[in-house]
Amino acid sequence: MAKPQCIGMITFEEPSTKTAVEARANAQRIAFGPIVFQATMAMRRLGILEKLFANPDGLTAAQIAKSLGISEYGIKVMLEAGLSSDIVALSEERFTLTKTGYFLLKDELTTVNLNFVADVCYDGMQYLSDAIVEQKPKGLQVFGDWGTIYEGLSQLPEPVQASWFAFDHFYSDHAFPDALPVVFERPVARLLDVGGNTGKWALQCVAHDPRVHMTILDLPGQLEKARRNIQAAGMSDRVTCQPIDLLNEAIAWPKGADVIWMSQFLDCFSAPQIVSLLKRGHAAMDDNTSLYILETFWDRQQYEAAAFSLHNTSLYFTCLANGNSKMYHSSEMKACIAAAGLRIVRQVDSIGIGHTLLECKRAPAGS
Repeated sequence: MAKPQCIGMITFEEPSTKTAVEARANAQRIAFGPIVFQATMAMRRLGILEKLFANPDGLTAAQIAKSLGISEYGIKVMLEAGLSSDIVALSEERFTLTKTGYFLLKDELTTVNLNFVADVCYDGMQYLSDAIVEQKPKGLQVFGDWGTIYEGLSQLPEPVQASWFAFDHFYSDHAFPDALPVVFERPVARLLDVGGNTGKWALQCVAHDPRVHMTILDLPGQLEKARRNIQAAGMSDRVTCQPIDLLNEAIAWPKGADVIWMSQFLDCFSAPQIVSLLKRGHAAMDDNTSLYILETFWDRQQYEAAAFSLHNTSLYFTCLANGNSKMYHSSEMKACIAAAGLRIVRQVDSIGIGHTLLECKRAPAGS
């Protein structure tokens, strides 16, 4: 069964209680944020954090320098920057790793986010102002001449491509096990996976239920990767890959599915595009079809750090992905669902790390 709904969802309705001194200090952290980020990545890459992790009683800067073959000067400027960011602590000339430092080094979620920002977002974000004004992903020019990142995803250089997929898959991988029992609590013979990416959800579905047949709709470049994964798993007879330009309103989607599935898909589009996509989903449905939307809504998060991550992920969509999408407030998505002639019959929060699963049906005519 899916996890129970979490309580105490994060809001931003209360005014800040920070003093002027605290607010000014926070402003300085933002001002130097890019330098702090690069210093953190350097301490990871150079092995400084790992060395401190392996020596919980602490090490002097000279000991670390000798062990890593780096100048003591270089070690000191890294570690002294780490002091102000609560990455390391200092006592009697010996540096130790803090809890924050531990998570920066060992936590998988943090590592995925760090690599995504470093490899995918960092260079392109200098064009954010242009992206906002022009409503185009101007930062994408650092990688290639594509209209959206999805068109060039299969051509992104390494480690950019690996970090993109690691970021995308980390969150969905944690959500899929919770979502499967909900989707398959009733018999599902045919499932239409819209925006199926590399085929991970499709493969989990056919492994979960030997009766289901999958059809994946996605861009040709993405489907090639999915097709290879499906062939490697020996599931080509149960998963059909159908290339499609999902933004082409003239192309109808296949009918007859018991379930239409959209996982981390609609956040890749603007609100008008979402309505258009859902209308085509509506046209492919009958009264028994369920359309499932799996998304991370920033207002449905239990922790402030999760909402913070989602707000800043929106800027990736603005500057690098497509210029017009975002991580949505749940009310925005619900308005799109209603505008497409659908109604929500079930909402399950706390799916995976922070997803919400919405089950939709066709709304009665005239409603």
